[in-house]
Amino acid sequence: MDITEALEQSQPGLVSRVTGAIRKHQLNHRAEQTYLHWISRFVLFNGLKNPETLQADDRQLFLAYLSERLQVSRARMNQAKQALAFFYEDVLGKPESEGIVAA
Repeated sequence: MDITEALEQSQPGLVSRVTGAIRKHQLNHRAEQTYLHWISRFVLFNGLKNPETLQADDRQLFLAYLSERLQVSRARMNQAKQALAFFYEDVLGKPESEGIVAA
């Protein structure tokens, strides 16, 4: 399964919504790839559930998993946080930062 297929399985049309928001903000191609990667990993981590139904706790668990279990670098943690913030605020229209603490 291609990683972005997870987004489509969780909510049809989600990939085009994400790429549309990225292009609206005129982010470069590498930023698009990075954001799609982290958003897709988040959706996969949560068992392909519709991201609109996930709560701040689900986002925090994902970030804790990246930090504690996978021990990703600080730079990658920042990428993941930025991707989720962009996803929830600019794509889904929900405040991402509510309930999120540094992992």
